[in-house]
Amino acid sequence: MELYIKNMVCQRCIKVVRDELEQAGIAVHSMQLGLVHTASDLDAAVIENIRQRLAHQGFELIDDKKTRLIEQVKTLVIESIHHNQTKPEHLNYSDYLARNTHHEYGYLSQLFSSIEGVTIEKYIILQKIERVKELLFYGELTLSEIAFSMGYSSVQHLSGQFKKVTGFTPSYFKEMRHQKRKFIDGISN
Repeated sequence: MELYIKNMVCQRCIKVVRDELEQAGIAVHSMQLGLVHTASDLDAAVIENIRQRLAHQGFELIDDKKTRLIEQVKTLVIESIHHNQTKPEHLNYSDYLARNTHHEYGYLSQLFSSIEGVTIEKYIILQKIERVKELLFYGELTLSEIAFSMGYSSVQHLSGQFKKVTGFTPSYFKEMRHQKRKFIDGISN
């Protein structure tokens, strides 16, 4: 059985969800961001128990197909930006998302905007800027290295987008280093 889980966006989230399911006596076959495959089907009472357990941890079981699709888009974006860089460099996001969700990008874009109140493009930019903040905060890479690793065409392009979103230049932000960062699952506009 597949369980779709909202706000499951990092490795720690996977651990928390796995722990909650194990404590509820649920055998997990496999698990990835936003999705759990259980070893067997679950009845309605067990699913409701899981729903309540996960809600106490800040997660939400998703029943609606459209909401699942939006969460899948978010997970793909977050994985590609914050985690393993799973998106091949030669693919743009529209092709990458369409290919991995098996839906046309136009449909995904319209659905995402109608439910989230922000375009997929804006969501991607916000996620990228949050990742850039993290990289700047730790100071391990130069701005050129960050721009290259995040897929920006130039440092100027990154700097312009960064300033538009944050109101600061990357250099100023790096000096501040105390700017409050956002949790990646709370970024929407």
